[in-house]
Amino acid sequence: QVQLVESGGGLVQPGGSLRLSCVASGFTFSGYVMRWYRQAPGKERELVAAISSFGKNTNYADSVKGRFTISRDNSKNTVYLQMNSLKPEDTAVYYCNALWLGPGGHDYWGQGTQVTVSS
Repeated sequence: QVQLVESGGGLVQPGGSLRLSCVASGFTFSGYVMRWYRQAPGKERELVAAISSFGKNTNYADSVKGRFTISRDNSKNTVYLQMNSLKPEDTAVYYCNALWLGPGGHDYWGQGTQVTVSS
């Protein structure tokens, strides 16, 4: 059974930090590109950050470059999103996504974790 379980969300003041975690099970984690998406109320889901299967390559949305860092630990089947200098506009539900780029490409989604940036 495939599972992606996010944690680490919460309420934080502007300028603060949070670290999201996503623990994967039920598939070969190291074979998948891992991504973090977010969706704010009334907005479309957007890609925040991505990391290649062994962590050598990362990509970020322009809105989070220099503030967010994606990383992964394949020994723990876990991907992280370190979020610093948080802004109110970062408020959203954050979702973990596992993407298989091989034959029969498919992806898996977590249930999401709420991040609220407010004073």
